[in-house]
Amino acid sequence: MSDITTAVPRNAAPRRNPRGFLARLADNPAALSRIFLAPALIYIFGLVGLPFFLSLLYSFTSVTVASQDFTFRWFGNYIAVTKNSAFWQALSNTVLYTVAAQFTVLVVANILALALVKPFRGKWIVRLLILMPFVAPISLGTLSWLWMLDSTYSVFNYVLQGIGFLAPHERLFWLGQPGLARLSIIMINVWRTLPLATVILLAGLGSIPQDIQDAALVDGARFWRRHLQVTLPMTLPINIVALLFGIMFTSTDMVVIYVLTRGGPMNSTHTLASLAYYTGVTAGDLAQGAATALFLFPLLAAVAVAMLYIARRSEVT
Repeated sequence: MSDITTAVPRNAAPRRNPRGFLARLADNPAALSRIFLAPALIYIFGLVGLPFFLSLLYSFTSVTVASQDFTFRWFGNYIAVTKNSAFWQALSNTVLYTVAAQFTVLVVANILALALVKPFRGKWIVRLLILMPFVAPISLGTLSWLWMLDSTYSVFNYVLQGIGFLAPHERLFWLGQPGLARLSIIMINVWRTLPLATVILLAGLGSIPQDIQDAALVDGARFWRRHLQVTLPMTLPINIVALLFGIMFTSTDMVVIYVLTRGGPMNSTHTLASLAYYTGVTAGDLAQGAATALFLFPLLAAVAVAMLYIARRSEVT
């Protein structure tokens, strides 16, 4: 019998891979990464990118809520904003609130993290109580502070009277005096951002290898020497990350100002964020409100770049 061979045409197309589209897609990491990142990028662009570009455009125009005039003023809004005394008060308040609150948060969060990293009975309850201010909506929390700082029903006045710091009929007007109102806002910012910083520092302390701590103990290093020479250097990048989050939350927040003081008394407690809101939305001057808000962008960008650079250098060393 002769062998039977099958002739294959020269121009026949190659056989296709029988696998489906999804199987081929699963083997393509580059395509998968683009697909998975697309929803997040669309969300960020719609929530952050588009309003940012609109505010940047508005800051160079004369647009208002009540007028359809859209003429370009270029840097006229920025010049007009800097001539307003309320702007410089808001800028100094923003720096004051951020520096005072985050310095306090960094110190107290380190103390709490060092205490919570040790095993003790009821530690989970303490951790839960510390996290409560961060879980609760900031507007509801600030309303509670509004009652506690009320000139008539203030629990702080009651405690100060009880310990003899105030006379029985003497009161502190916490939200009616500029200095006390600023102090109140700083306290609320500390209360708000302390839980997040504590959790971040707890994670940093848990990442320190135990053999390093044991070696320091064997060498006879006491608590402060171990803390200054081992714990702080190894958790410096984590401290910087916690500080960066706190700076962003404090310097861009306007909910506390809106609920607590509305910028008063006499515009003495405004931040740049709250002043931008009241200028652009309440007063209707969208252009100057956008220009006021955008003053925060270069400041925060410079701080973020500098702190991330320091964190990276400390990780390398």
